[in-house]
Amino acid sequence: MSVAIDRDLLAIQEMREAVRKAKAAQQRYLSYSQEQVDQIVKAVADAAYAMSRELAVMAVEETGMGVAEHKQIKNEVGSKAVYESIKDEKTVGIIREDKEKQMVEVAAPFGVVAAIIPTTNPTSTAFFKTLIALKTRNAIIVSPHPYAVKCTIEALKVCEQAAVGAGAPEGLIGWLSYASMEATQSLMTHPDVHLILATGGGGLVRAAYSSGKPAYGVGPGNVPVYLEKTANVAKAVSMIVDSKSFDYGTICATEQAIIVDESIFEATLRELKANGAYLLNEEEKRRMEKVISPVPGKVNPKIVGRSPQYIAGLAGIEIDDSVRLFVAEETKVGKEVPFSLEKLSPIFALYTAKNKTEAKELCGRLLDLGGRGHSLSIHTQDDAVAREFAVDMPVSRILVNTLSSVGAVGGTTGLAPSMTLGCGSFGGNITSDNITARHLLNIKRMAYGIKEVDIPRKGASSPSPAAAKQTDKIVKSVIASMGKSGQVNVEEVAQLVNKVIEQYNK
Repeated sequence: MSVAIDRDLLAIQEMREAVRKAKAAQQRYLSYSQEQVDQIVKAVADAAYAMSRELAVMAVEETGMGVAEHKQIKNEVGSKAVYESIKDEKTVGIIREDKEKQMVEVAAPFGVVAAIIPTTNPTSTAFFKTLIALKTRNAIIVSPHPYAVKCTIEALKVCEQAAVGAGAPEGLIGWLSYASMEATQSLMTHPDVHLILATGGGGLVRAAYSSGKPAYGVGPGNVPVYLEKTANVAKAVSMIVDSKSFDYGTICATEQAIIVDESIFEATLRELKANGAYLLNEEEKRRMEKVISPVPGKVNPKIVGRSPQYIAGLAGIEIDDSVRLFVAEETKVGKEVPFSLEKLSPIFALYTAKNKTEAKELCGRLLDLGGRGHSLSIHTQDDAVAREFAVDMPVSRILVNTLSSVGAVGGTTGLAPSMTLGCGSFGGNITSDNITARHLLNIKRMAYGIKEVDIPRKGASSPSPAAAKQTDKIVKSVIASMGKSGQVNVEEVAQLVNKVIEQYNK
């Protein structure tokens, strides 16, 4: 017991010291110019990119999840692609000016950012969050996932060394080396932490939201993919299998269930088999259900990011190395239906829809089960159908004719490269955006007066309609009194003006 207590105390002390150093470093960083900031960010991005392969291997070895070659790609997106997307943004001083409205916008950082990192994408998320924090003159303190402490810290050390070498103050990048939930929660509520970037399990995200601090959290995916009757089936299925196999399904935007129009169902089955899918029979499906969800409503963590061969072993199913993923036909949706859950592994549910209306209803039920606000994928040659789904579905990203996993994070689409995907109010998040540098800035606005306004004095009132009518009559009398000669009887005009004043004072 004493060892555990001592460890928790050490973790809390480490956290407090990291915050102290980060706060001091961030105060110095405030004086840096845009040019200095950009030099530091570039140095960090280059160093991270150069270590993408080595850190990918380290992440797989430590967590047992995913594919090193795929994690390398994620590291490259989290470093180089993120850098390319933010390098030209102004984040220091005056960043925009509207001369017509006479408004000036000034960038101000939040301060110290607490970043929670998941076990599924540990090194790429560390790169990404560090880059967007440094670009916006924030300090960052990272809490790694307990199962990915070593690789996450190694990624942060790469960033820190590059940043300091480029002139950043020491302490700007910090981390918690002890796997302590208490230290992580204390970090999120520390008075000198100003923003939380929470990517991880639902419990941590809820803790971030209840911390009393501004927080960007993300919800679960459970992404449906709809193969509409006009889809190029061969191309669509190839993409879907590639996407689901990517890093063994660890990206939250990965497709979880296929909904296919019945008119192309047989063609879809043929293409799934041709692309390495293993179609489970009824007995194998029952075995796999127990492996996916031993406790109703909860996914077995032992299958997350694991290979089909490893999962087959857990289910007592014999397969060869050519199998890339499992597929089982399903008709039900619910917490008690394992194949309908977000599995984060190479396992698919396959639903058949009579038409787009039924497909839309199935997609909605799957999203309601645990993916509202996240993403939906559709393969179709009918753009009107894609737009209909975009309008009607409660998601923040609609991926059309592409790999959902890679497309949602900006790899194959024009979306902002990001490892933190907001789910909007659909999923209980503050934003539906792909989180990037601009989300880590306060924008101050200086506005010049461009409109004149008359403020009435206390007690003053406008004339009544009757008084206004009488005033109009008096004015006409004044004009008539001028006569054809244009000369004015001064005494008469004075009397008439006094009558006007009396009307206003009534």
